[in-house]
Amino acid sequence: MTTEIQTIDAGSLTLLEIVPRQGEWNERDYLWASSISNRLVELVDGHLEIVPMPTQHHQAIIRFLFFRLYMLMGTVGGEVVFAPLRLRLWNGRFREPDILLLLAADDPRSANEFWHGADLVVEVVSPDKPERDTVEKVADYAQAGIPEYWIVNPLTQTITVLQLEADDYVVHGEWGRGEIATSVLLPNFAVNVSDALDGRRDSFHITAQ
Repeated sequence: MTTEIQTIDAGSLTLLEIVPRQGEWNERDYLWASSISNRLVELVDGHLEIVPMPTQHHQAIIRFLFFRLYMLMGTVGGEVVFAPLRLRLWNGRFREPDILLLLAADDPRSANEFWHGADLVVEVVSPDKPERDTVEKVADYAQAGIPEYWIVNPLTQTITVLQLEADDYVVHGEWGRGEIATSVLLPNFAVNVSDALDGRRDSFHITAQ
């Protein structure tokens, strides 16, 4: 394996790192690197892609959708988790969706180190590279056979739900503020787009004892 050596000086301390070159990363190296990183890291065609650190607004959107899905999964017996958790799409391709869902909690694709598939994924679009979520991951998740993909886009103030038909996604719906986004996979799941984009907390109530 061809490597490049990076020397980092920190006072009197020199740290020697030996890592693969971009384009030469394999699954073993990726799993090691992503396990010791405090960032979201994805593996694409031998390249490591570092996903930007989520903002508070980004996290608020994820929290809103996760808790809605979590409550629903409690009634239907499914499993839903949020990033960071690696999703293996196929050999040499790993993504880290903001939210991952399986319809059955005992689905064998669920594993502790990384999932081997999902029934639904959610991505909140990051402003640094919108096409990562709106183009590249559309192709990836379709090729991996994920039945439903939610794209929450704060830049356009929309939620787009894509449904897999054959090998490609078709648009189930695209909704803006004041409208209700719905799921094909989960007939009982619908969210107010404004509430999701604002990451509203007042719909979750915990009674103090």
